[in-house]
Parts: sequence; C-alpha cells; structure tokens
Amino acid sequence: MRDRGPDRPRQLDIEITGAYRASGLPSTDTIVRLCELALASAGIHDGHLAVELVDEGRIAALNARHRGRAVATDVLSFPVDEDGDCPGPRELGDVIVCPERAESVTEAIVHGVLHLCGMDHESDEGEMLCVQSELLRWEASSGEPLAAAG
Repeated sequence: MRDRGPDRPRQLDIEITGAYRASGLPSTDTIVRLCELALASAGIHDGHLAVELVDEGRIAALNARHRGRAVATDVLSFPVDEDGDCPGPRELGDVIVCPERAESVTEAIVHGVLHLCGMDHESDEGEMLCVQSELLRWEASSGEPLAAAG
C-alpha cells in the first residue's frame, strides 16, 4: 500500500492470489468490486486484504491447521488488524475460497470479507447473513456480470 501522507485519501489494496483456475470464476474486477462493497457496508475504506482461490487440498490443510477440522470447506477468513488501530497501513486479513466447495464463489467472497469486518453469523441474530444477502442482491442488480470469466 502506498504511503498516506496528510493529503492522501485512504485507499483499499485488494490482492487476488492463487493458482486455482477454472471456467466460470468471477473476473478480477468483480472480485475487487465485491470486496469493496462488503468492506464499505462496514464503513471500511482503507487497508489491505488478500483473496486466494485454492483447491480442496489446500483449504482442507488450512482448515485442519487453524480450526482443527481436517475437511475441505468453501471459505475461510483470517482477520489481522481487527480493531483498526495500527501504526502503519491496516492489514485487514485473508479470505481463502475453494471454488470446488462453494455453491457460489461470489457469495463465498462476500461472506469471507464480512467476517474480516468483524461480523459472525454464528453469534449474531442473523445480521451478517442478511447483510450478505442484501449485498449480493444489490450487486446482481447493478447490471454487470458477477462471473465474467473470459
């Protein structure tokens, strides 16, 4: 992330990584747009996050290591600077998505980013899943394709 002097606006740095390739995946622009939308819904307008697309073996290994569950899943989130107070550029965290396990890759991305924002569907009263649904509905109505592979 570039240095934010006093005159520089805050900005997001969204990195998309992973060697996973398949047809029908969202374009890089769509992934960035989904991340920006989910972050903006939580009032977050600056920081760095990474989205990695992985295969079932990689996500199963991460799930086993970090959650004690040796099975593949659709998405994992690893928040870093959760409270927002950090001396340098804010590191939001990583979202790991397994397209083979995701019913919808776009939904998995939004879901993972909302977790980085501090939302938790396991402890709230439906707020996270409601926000997720609304964001996906809004994005789908924007007129731009969600899965623009090409």
